[in-house]
Amino acid sequence: MSYARVGVVTGANKGIGLAIVRNLALQYPKSPLNDGRLLIYLTARDQNRGEAALQSLQEDVQLQKAKALVRHGGLTEVKFHELDIVDTTSIKNFTEHLKSSHNEGVDFVINNAGIAMQGFDSNVVKTTLRCNYYGTLEATKHFIPLMKPNGRIANVASMTGKLNKYSDTIRDQFLASKTVSDITELMERFQSDVDAGKEKERGWPSAGYAVSKAGVIGMTRAIATAEKEKGSKILINSCCPGYVKTDMTRGGGSKTPDQGAQMPVMLALEDLKDQTGLFWQDERPIQW
Repeated sequence: MSYARVGVVTGANKGIGLAIVRNLALQYPKSPLNDGRLLIYLTARDQNRGEAALQSLQEDVQLQKAKALVRHGGLTEVKFHELDIVDTTSIKNFTEHLKSSHNEGVDFVINNAGIAMQGFDSNVVKTTLRCNYYGTLEATKHFIPLMKPNGRIANVASMTGKLNKYSDTIRDQFLASKTVSDITELMERFQSDVDAGKEKERGWPSAGYAVSKAGVIGMTRAIATAEKEKGSKILINSCCPGYVKTDMTRGGGSKTPDQGAQMPVMLALEDLKDQTGLFWQDERPIQW
């Protein structure tokens, strides 16, 4: 089967990620991106969970009623592929598959994969940064060469990544950052300060998840700027889905997963007026 469009959603076996895939299938037919059949890769690090998620979509009553999937006469096909963003080999295997299977390129990637751990110590911070910051960064770098000239990348961040809980010095360093190396240096300094037990006195919040998401926002902005300076038309943005009731929020949250999915889905499908490198919430760019 041939496809006019190809998309990828990482961390998509449950919660916001799975809702993103559902809503992409529902909204694609009426979107500006619609140019024929769409293939979405639902990716997850665990094959059994990924395949179970795929099965749940195939049995989804709303998708059936909307005739969203190809199997129901619609435009969208969903396939599972294993991807663990903390494993370089896994990233390379998946991107090689995309390269060999879709030589015309990928239309959009929504980097949703991430973790939120309980507690706060050096190991929690290390594990959180490894996935949320370094994993997302490595995946993004591998995806960029595969994107179509007008492709989209949306990195799912969080309002916890806003800079209102940092010292003036650190906040100013985030805002003054120009390159990925600038942001990575800040992530390394945070880890070092946590290791020394001095993160608070040096201007950081004691919150590994929040700092990792500040890193995602900053590195997304830096990559987008670098791509734009090279003349690339790829739109690369970060976003906050809102406070969504999922396993990650441990039952908290004021939004459903479907509501949380709307922001990243918009960044993948809708006309963004060439806006890139921005941090979005509630369908609009907001101040970092």
